Parts: sequence; C-alpha cells; structure tokens
Amino acid sequence: MFFFAIILQGQTTRNLKKSPHDLHFDNLASTWDEGIPLGNGMIGALIWKKDGKLRFSLDRADLWDLRPMKNLQTPEWKYDWVYDQWKNNTYKEVQDRFDVPYDKSPAPSKIPGAALEFDISKLGEIESVHLYINEAICEIKWKNGVRLLTFVHATEPTGWYRFENIEEQLEYQLSPPAYTVNGENADNNPVSGQDLRRLNYPSGKISRKDNTITYNQEGWGGFKYQVHTAQVINKNKIEGAWSISSEFPDWPKAENATTLVTTQLQKQFNGAIEAHLDWWKNFWSKSSIQIPDTILEKQWYLEQYKFGSVARATTPPISLQGVWTADNGKLPPWKGDFHHDLNTQLSYWPAYSGNHLDEEIGFTNWLWKYRDTFKKYTSSYFGTEGLNVPGVTTLTGEPMGGWIQYSFGPTVSSWLGHHFYLHWRYSMDKDFLAQKAYPWIKDVATYLDSIAEKDENGQFKLPISSSPEIHNNSREAWFKKTTNFDLALIRWTYEKATELALELGKNDEADKWEKTLSSWPELVFDETGLLFAPNAPFDESHRHFSHQVGYHPLGIIDFSKGEKNKKIIENTISTLDEMGSSQYVGYSFSWLANLKARAFDGKGAAEALKIFATSFCLPNSFHVNGDQSDKGYSNFKYRPFTLEGNFAFAAAVQEMLLQSHTGIVHIFPAIPEEWKKISFDKLRTEGAFLISATLEKGKTKKITIISEKGGPLKLKNPFNNSNFKSTSQFEIEKENIIHIETKVNEVIVLDLN
Repeated sequence: MFFFAIILQGQTTRNLKKSPHDLHFDNLASTWDEGIPLGNGMIGALIWKKDGKLRFSLDRADLWDLRPMKNLQTPEWKYDWVYDQWKNNTYKEVQDRFDVPYDKSPAPSKIPGAALEFDISKLGEIESVHLYINEAICEIKWKNGVRLLTFVHATEPTGWYRFENIEEQLEYQLSPPAYTVNGENADNNPVSGQDLRRLNYPSGKISRKDNTITYNQEGWGGFKYQVHTAQVINKNKIEGAWSISSEFPDWPKAENATTLVTTQLQKQFNGAIEAHLDWWKNFWSKSSIQIPDTILEKQWYLEQYKFGSVARATTPPISLQGVWTADNGKLPPWKGDFHHDLNTQLSYWPAYSGNHLDEEIGFTNWLWKYRDTFKKYTSSYFGTEGLNVPGVTTLTGEPMGGWIQYSFGPTVSSWLGHHFYLHWRYSMDKDFLAQKAYPWIKDVATYLDSIAEKDENGQFKLPISSSPEIHNNSREAWFKKTTNFDLALIRWTYEKATELALELGKNDEADKWEKTLSSWPELVFDETGLLFAPNAPFDESHRHFSHQVGYHPLGIIDFSKGEKNKKIIENTISTLDEMGSSQYVGYSFSWLANLKARAFDGKGAAEALKIFATSFCLPNSFHVNGDQSDKGYSNFKYRPFTLEGNFAFAAAVQEMLLQSHTGIVHIFPAIPEEWKKISFDKLRTEGAFLISATLEKGKTKKITIISEKGGPLKLKNPFNNSNFKSTSQFEIEKENIIHIETKVNEVIVLDLN
C-alpha cells in the first residue's frame, strides 16, 4: 500500500491510500462511458476529455422529463383487453397501441445535466489519471507539475475541484446538453439513445458573472433545473465547486444550485473534504474481502465503490445508469429508466451480505413512497385491489410501457417484495417488518388473489403469463399456462406472507395465505431442469434466466431440500451451459455465477465472473452488455452501459464466500479448489449476524461473529472434523450443524485449537 498526503492551505490533512483496486490510466478517456465515475446517489460526474478539453459530465438523479405516455390513458389499456387480443390472434393491435409508442416517443425519460469543461491545452502532456476508490477522489497529474483533485461530496449535492501549481487561470465553461444543436437527427433507437432534440426544449440560458457560471434549463411541464459553478483563485491554485438543482411545480421547494455552491464554498476545499472522507471511511469499514484472484478482487472493490456512489437512503433508487447519464447528445440507453423485470432487483443484490443496508434502504423507501401510485396502476390496468408495480417506471413510479409482457407484467411487485423480505431478514428490524415488509407482501398477495382464476383441475392460474424476456415482444411471449417465472414469484409471495404473518402473530392471516398457496401448482421441470412453462423447455440461449428464479434468488428450490431439488438444479444449470452463451449479455454471466455459487460450484462461478470482468466491462469497470473482447462469448457486440451486471457480480463473489438463505450459515461454500488463502470481514447474513472469517492453506482457521439482534445461530461446521474452540457455548446438531444461542451485540470467536 502506498500513501501520499494532500497538502491543503499549508497543512497535511488526510492520507490518500493508493490501492491495487484503484483505476489508473496514462491519459484521460476519450468517451463518456469510459470516464472516471464520481457520485453520491443524487449527483454524479464522469471525468474525461472531449475535443481537447477536460470534461466533467454532470448529472443529477431526479433530472427527468415526466410527460405521460398518452397511449396509457385509453379504455383499451387493460390486462383483460390484452388477453382478448391474444386469444383472438389480433395481438398486433396490442403492439401498435402499447409497445411502439415507447420506441417512438422520446419521453418520459431520464435526461442529462450539463458538462463543465476546462481548456487544458496550455498544460501540456498528462502524466497520470488516478481514481482513489478509498477516498472517492480523482487525481490528474500533468508533466509540468499541475495537479487536479476532484470529488463529488459524499453527503452534499456538490462537486469540488482543485487545480494546484497552476500558473494562469484556465478558461472554463458550462456546456449544455444538445437540446437545440444544428444538424441532422441522429439514430432514434431507444437502446443506443434517441436524439435529445426530440424533446423540443427551449434553449437554456447561460450567464457569467465574475468567477461564476450559471445554466438554467426549462424542460417539460414546468420542470426546471439549474447548474452552477464558482471558483476561488489563490496564487497558484484554483478551487471550485459545482452543483445541480431541480424543481417541478408540485415538488417541495429546495435551494437552487447557486445557493448550494455559495454556501459550500464558505467551507473551502479543505473543510469540505473532511466530511467526505469520513463518510467513505465509514463505508469501507462495513465489509472487505481478500481472495487470490486479483482480477475478481479488484472488480469486487470497484463494484462496491460504484454502489457507494449511486445508492443512498434518501435519493432515488439505482436506475439503469444511476447518476452517470449518457453525455453523447442522446437520451441514455433505454431512456435511463427503472426496469423492474431484472435491473433494479440485481442492482441491490450485493447490499445485503455486503453489509450496506444503510444505502439499500433507499430502494424500499422509494417503492413505499409511490405505493399509492402503484395501487392506482393496479386498479386501472388489472382492475383489481392490492398492489402490482409497472415493470418499467419513471422517477415517480408511473408506467412507461414498452414490451408489455414485462413492462406490465403480472408479478413485478412480487419480485420487488423480495427486497422488502431481504431487508427484514438481514436487519431483523421488527418495525420494518410490521410497517413495511409484511404490508407490502400482504398487498401483493391480495392483488394475486384478485387476478387468479381456476383451471380445469381446480388449481389457480394466471389468465396469461410471461417469462422475461423469452420470445422478446412476440405474441408467443405470452404463455397460456402460468410460467415458472410467474409461478415461482406467486408461490414465494404466499409462502412469505404466511411466514411474516406468523412472525407478527397474525395466525388467521397466515392460515389464509397458506391455504391459498396450496391451490397453486408446483414449479414444472423435466430431465433438462426447470422449464419456461409446461411443455415449454429451455431450448435456446437467452440472456434472462427468468425460468429459474424459483432456484435463485428465491430459494423455493434448493440443494438443502433434498436429492430431488438437487437434481433439478444440476439439470437446470447443465442445460444453461449446454445451450451456450451466444445470446448472453454481461449480466447473464454475473447471474450465472450466482447460480453456480449457490450450487457450491466455485470453479464455475469464478469462470463466469472472469468472463464478465474481462469481456463485458470497459476499462473504467462499467458493464456495457455486449462482448468487448472478440472472444466469442456472445453474439452481442454493442455497448449500452447499465449497472445491474456490475452489482450482480459483487453479489456472486459474496455468494461464493458466505451463504445464509436456508437459515444455516455456510462459510466459504463455493470457492475454487486452488483458492487456499482467503479472508473476509463483516459480511452480513440473514438473522443480522456480521461474520468475519479466514482460510489458510485450504482450511478455515478463525471465525468471528457479531450478533446484532441476538437469537439462534446455525452454522455449518466449517472446521469439518477438526477440534475447535469457541468463546460461547454451542451444540453440534445432526449434519454437523453448530447451534449457538446468541445475545444482542454478543461477539463470538471460533477457531482451531
């Protein structure tokens, strides 16, 4: 580990820790999606070079064009109407009314902020560009001795920059997005991004006064945002700050960017950086890992860094690109929205065992905030009580359309309910259970009660069912019989509604949910493993493993449930491998690694993760969906940047090191045979246990357990038949399970004699 000090106003403050996990380059990136990422959940920046200028691409999470989709306000916008068109083989009517407008309309959509540009032509050649992930600070050095330090403040909506050893003032400007530039219209593909000019915004206003620049932009429906930057020049250094503020007519009034920057500048760079460093120090203290594969270890740390940059309790949840909206004259890929058929769900997977519940809670906070919006959608589209959620939503939870099998899927709220359940199980917060987790899942179960109908055998089924994103947007994407995807989520909902009702002493409600569960069929499988639906085998390579969510992440089928389950899982994964990865995108490899880790296949998990890290990520670690290596891992070669693959990667590494989804904790359950020396610190398990462990020469040596809430801990004996000692009393149960009754905040150490 290397250190050097930041010298600010003649005094040494903190040491920057140069880590092997940092990003380091000899020059600035020349495209936005390879820039150095900085963020705090609400605002973000990408640091790169465009047309010879140093460019900060500035973003804010709530910059949105929220104009409604008019096609979703018609009498035909009903689940029943869609079902009728499907039955009558007139499904093109559905596509024309509800799918095509998503592609043609530029909004609703996430929109970019602006860019802060510096003319660095007189500074000469760059020596290095370095991102210190421990401190979330980017440093750029020039060979003439000039140095730039820049960061997005961890807790304030402000970005900072400081040029040192500078001989003359740098020319700088705010560059607005290309809302009104001249030229021909660009490609309007929603994947590659539609032309920003299609939003029809008026030209923004840029004003300069002394050492400040302000950009005001009007959007749709009275929406406005402001970008402001100001500088202070002292001798051979320039200190500056920037911010973005937003306002909508019916939003609570907040300080504008000018006021925010003016207030923050009073702290000066030195004062601002102290609180920033404190936050990141605390963030990194939550958990850590050490594994012998340097590529996987570095990628894991970069994913943790990005998670800390895009997730907060009080900010919008992680959208497709988080706080790094495209800066290329276009709308972001897939409009930068909230996709709930996989993307938001995978993005929060690593938060639980990674011990970052303080940031993860922002997801469930947002879902809860717009619960009434979702109930209104449920009533309008499905004609039922209870709660479902659009599969593609705006910032405020409104439906956006698209491929409606998924954007209006019948079980979206069930998968989102999984995150309410996980937060409860990993925190054991009884208030959260009573006030949010159970009420959400109960509302989902109520909705499912209303939408279900009986089949010829007297069992429940959905009128029509889908499995994201099988058969893409064709009529065949709807299945007459309930798919394993929908069925798994439905069965999981009733199972957990029963469990949580019992936990709260609501025995009558538990009996009701348990009885309903018994009326739904079991998941379907054959010798190839889990199927899409009855008589619909997994017989093609596909990016989305929707047919097996009952195995991972839901755990309805699991190795712990006997040989039949084990065989189903083994056959399912074997079939995935046999079909090949030609139609995979990056997140497919991350998810595959999770599947293999849960099947205790450490070698297979590591191989999938290595492919992801080396072939589906850009040099700055951003996941870009397509194969960038030309090694034939996928037929997809494009590069739309989204975040879910990154975060699913981190979750898979953690799944290799620690598992607890069965109620029994497994230490190092899925590590490659050649990994002989490993350690991790304070990973979290269900039951609210923080666990640290070390493995040396292939043997577990020491385990430290912190029991936050007390209660029983069951641990698969990681010492095998070796003698070990414990600081707490324990019993060895059948199947070599260590059982410890723990107390609140008790620290327990197990190690070899």
